[in-house]
Amino acid sequence: MKSITVAQLRQNPTAALDDLENGEEYIITRHRKEVGRLVPPKRRVPVTAERAASVYAASPLDGSWSIEVERDRSDDVVENPWERM
Repeated sequence: MKSITVAQLRQNPTAALDDLENGEEYIITRHRKEVGRLVPPKRRVPVTAERAASVYAASPLDGSWSIEVERDRSDDVVENPWERM
């Protein structure tokens, strides 16, 4: 891990950002005290269609929830308030 002062970072941020892109981490110091850290973002792994399908296949939801929703909806009596007049 590299160390960089606030003044150095202010004067040449491009070099530090280039290092960040390459996975380097920095400790930012002011008056020889650590005030922060620059770390590269975590790399996201793209999800393939096969991986998504395997996750959904392992899901405990088997589709019975839609049957329950339809049953609950049929139990509701929907009245048109304008028909009462």
